[in-house]
Amino acid sequence: MSEKTIKIRLVKSLIGTRDTHRSTVRGLGLRRLNSISELQDTPSVRGMINKVSYLIKVDS
Repeated sequence: MSEKTIKIRLVKSLIGTRDTHRSTVRGLGLRRLNSISELQDTPSVRGMINKVSYLIKVDS
């Protein structure tokens, strides 16, 4: 049985954002613009995505 995954891309710069949002993006495994991270679809990851939804794009 395979785990469901989500691809996340950072599409907006972190300049001028809150420190908590910067650390959330870093926790999602994103470093620079257009970097992509593939994570398991869990409630905690979904909460992090909702927190910084204005900075990222989700590619299922």
